[in-house]
Amino acid sequence: MDSQGRSDAPRPRRYGSSEDGRREGRRGYGPPAARRKCAFCANKALELDYKKVDMLHNYTTERGKIGTRRHSGLCARHQRDVALAIKRARHLALLPYTAEHVRKG
Repeated sequence: MDSQGRSDAPRPRRYGSSEDGRREGRRGYGPPAARRKCAFCANKALELDYKKVDMLHNYTTERGKIGTRRHSGLCARHQRDVALAIKRARHLALLPYTAEHVRKG
C-alpha cells in the first residue's frame, strides 16, 4: 500500500468495459445477439432493382425515410445500392418521398 491507501494489486474488470469481451454483440441482457447476414450476400439470386417497389418498401420507414443498416441488416455495399434504388424509384414517382399522413398534415 502507498501513502494514499491504495494497493498495487490490479483492479477487477468492470462489466461492459471495452477490454471485456462478454458484452460484445449484446443488446441489454441475455445471450449475445446473432449477427444478421446481409440478404443480398446470403442469397445471390436476389436482384436489386429500382422497379421492385414491394421489396424497396421493406427498407424504408413508415414515414418514407431510408432505413439504417442496423435496422435492415444489410452490408455497406448493398445498403448503398438499396439507397440508390430507393432514390431512383422516388425520382420516377414509384415510391413517395414522404408518407401520405405527413403530406396531408
